[in-house]
Amino acid sequence: MTEHIHSEGSATAVPFGEFRIARTEQDGAVVVEVAGDVDTTTAPALVQAAEEVLASAPPLLVVDLTRVEFLASPGLTALLTIHRNAGSGTAVRIVASGRATLRPIQLTGLEDSLSLFPTREAALTAS
Repeated sequence: MTEHIHSEGSATAVPFGEFRIARTEQDGAVVVEVAGDVDTTTAPALVQAAEEVLASAPPLLVVDLTRVEFLASPGLTALLTIHRNAGSGTAVRIVASGRATLRPIQLTGLEDSLSLFPTREAALTAS
């Protein structure tokens, strides 16, 4: 069963089959940390969490996929939707470095459409 948890703290270990989203503020940016599988059933929750953040028009939204174990095509669509829906005053940066996340992005050619970073720190400090 997939569990959608929206919390203010950092996500802890994610048991197999669970999905979690944690939202935090860091260095003036909003970080949405995703853990588990991003697929047909969970991608809408990611979009919803990002939309809630984007409603307040932060200068920077970082979507951290470091703890994502599987990124399906609906997850890729969710990332494009988040990027497209961000206002002109909000930069969206995606943290993807593992095989489970970076590989699907590269195979679909989306690295040209998304602002990708290897670490959260790199995404937060890029200019």
